[in-house]
Amino acid sequence: MRSLRLALAGYGLAALLGCANAPIQAQLIQPEGASGYTEKRGVATTKFAVAAANPLATEAGYRILKAGGSAVDAAVAVQMVLGLVEPQSSGIGGGAFLLYRDSSQKCSPARPELVKGQAPCGLQAYDGRETAPALATENLFINADGKPMALMDAVVGGRSVGTLGVVKMLELAHQQHGKLPWAKLFEPAIDLATNGFAVSPRMGTLLALEVHLKKDPVALAYFYDQSGQPWPAGHLLKNPEYAEVLKLIARDGAKALHEGDIAEAIVRKVQSHSTNAGTLSMQDLAHYTPKTRTAFCTAYAVRQKQYVMCGMPPPGSGAITIAQILGMMNAQSASLDADFLHPYLEASRLAFADRAQYIADPDFASPPAGDWRSLIAADYLLSRAQLIGERSMKIAKAGEPRGARLSSYAPMPDQVEQGTSHISIVDADGNALAMTSTIESVWGSRLMVNRGRGAVDGKPLLGGFLLNNQLTDFSFAPRGADGKPIANRVEAGKRPRSSMSPTLVFDGATGALVASVGSPGGAFITHFTAKTLYGMLIWGLNAQEAINLPNFGSLNGPTFLEKARFPASTIESLKARGHEVIEVPLPSGLQGIQTTSSGFFGGADPRREGIVLGD
Repeated sequence: MRSLRLALAGYGLAALLGCANAPIQAQLIQPEGASGYTEKRGVATTKFAVAAANPLATEAGYRILKAGGSAVDAAVAVQMVLGLVEPQSSGIGGGAFLLYRDSSQKCSPARPELVKGQAPCGLQAYDGRETAPALATENLFINADGKPMALMDAVVGGRSVGTLGVVKMLELAHQQHGKLPWAKLFEPAIDLATNGFAVSPRMGTLLALEVHLKKDPVALAYFYDQSGQPWPAGHLLKNPEYAEVLKLIARDGAKALHEGDIAEAIVRKVQSHSTNAGTLSMQDLAHYTPKTRTAFCTAYAVRQKQYVMCGMPPPGSGAITIAQILGMMNAQSASLDADFLHPYLEASRLAFADRAQYIADPDFASPPAGDWRSLIAADYLLSRAQLIGERSMKIAKAGEPRGARLSSYAPMPDQVEQGTSHISIVDADGNALAMTSTIESVWGSRLMVNRGRGAVDGKPLLGGFLLNNQLTDFSFAPRGADGKPIANRVEAGKRPRSSMSPTLVFDGATGALVASVGSPGGAFITHFTAKTLYGMLIWGLNAQEAINLPNFGSLNGPTFLEKARFPASTIESLKARGHEVIEVPLPSGLQGIQTTSSGFFGGADPRREGIVLGD
């Protein structure tokens, strides 16, 4: 593999010209702006490892693991710090998906269910996805003229806010798998919020690019100086209101967030927005319930080796879409050239067409042929793969698995999906976790919750936490031109479809953990994660090398390539095969941990600030 690694390193040196319409396309697909590229080497550990999107968050997880905490314990600590130090991406005002493998439940070798791609023993999937309020209707994002709202008109304000889920989900996981007291897990975040943290370069960059956040008076007072300028990188920022909120959650559990004065402040913020009020209520918050689901697992054969890749079932779309893409690719190319990219991109178009047609909250939309696995059935994927020709199909149509009724739903139109954060952890007992959390858009709905209570030296407590705009992950248009419903339309109590792809990979013969992987990145999460899995499982790269690979993908339209990472010969070859190639920054935020003969090896994305720590 040495020649492959040398060839891939050369991609980072290519200086390439972008298409004229790249800025427009970049704005449409970028969940968060790019903030630089820093080379990373990866970290080898022997006992445990934690990888998260910000060094302070990783340090919080390390501190908990060092104290004997479980992977779930560490995830709680990491998430609470992420809500403070990278509030643009995730926080207690949003939702999450979590996969957890309990290593105490041993798997016997060569279990037939592993070979068939069923979930290994001890694996649980936790769904903390936000839900639509009880008063939401399918016309939530339809203007008076009958047309869908413009994206940012829908995002900014209370209309887009879904019922929060991440804290209740983490509480449930902790009740089942925690080792340390719940309150202890909040100590790192409370310390940082009280004493202050340095604004990171990424947070400073994204704050400088933001135009809507300062419209909220609470956010304006916290994120900007007295002249209205955003705090720069390095500024010591304190969030005393967030510290007080965390103290209440630490003492009383998730109930403190979903009932009482914090919940009242959330509802007041959502319902009182002057131009774009929402309907989120106290009842919505009090009645929210996280779900445990059966992980969606797929058998994946690589030469003589069998793996089982597990992710979130619907409303998650990532696991199914990744399984479809990799399942349609017969060729195992030895390099990241056009001969690899062309079939990958065509398979992506076919998979994303199915995603738009079928995938939605399973409590509201039935799977094709009564089973989501119909989308990855061998005969179906073979029939879809046969549609891949020498030239790009540009836009694919959904398929029809055996026994499915294609006419039940209309396909969802193209729509932007936005930002997230990912955590991968393996603890000293071998328990493994992959968790992706989100507030959807960068800075969410741009609404910051502050109860307006308490003071320090006579000054009101600044700060608080941002609310999600998760409802904009639903289809704005509820029905197709033919009047048929869109599976992912808004409905009361429904969870919007998500691209979040927390993934755990296991040895198909023994059930042993192979890797924990995931990324932020909107709809491109699927591609970032699939790329990393392919690099590790097919090309034998370590986690850091696979994460470092150039990013690429298609959402069933143009071909997007990470700017300045591909040679001109590859781009010209793709264009010759009919691809509309657009070069843009594709700032993933991958985290990955793999099992090695001596312990673990972790990698963090050079495009963001994350690091790996462990003993």
